[in-house]
Amino acid sequence: MNINFEYDNVKASESLEEYTRERLDKLVNKYDFIVKADVFFKVENTSSDATGKKTGIRLSAPGPRLFAEESKENFKMSVAEVVNQLDRQLKKRKEKMNTH
Repeated sequence: MNINFEYDNVKASESLEEYTRERLDKLVNKYDFIVKADVFFKVENTSSDATGKKTGIRLSAPGPRLFAEESKENFKMSVAEVVNQLDRQLKKRKEKMNTH
């Protein structure tokens, strides 16, 4: 699977990319129809310390693209939450594919 990383006001991080790849690889192993992932990291100005590090992931798979984003206190937490959201979306997509 091809993974593209984009950074908006964030310094590129090899360890963050590796962590994200590991999490996405688990999804690919579970759902083999995923073709490509676009990962977006962005820092937002927020009034809360619990948010501000925003991660968005767009997956290309059969049917409409899947997208999820989350803002947490650090990028690893936001990546974990986004992957969990995508896992739920992929599960629904797979169920629909199996019924056809």
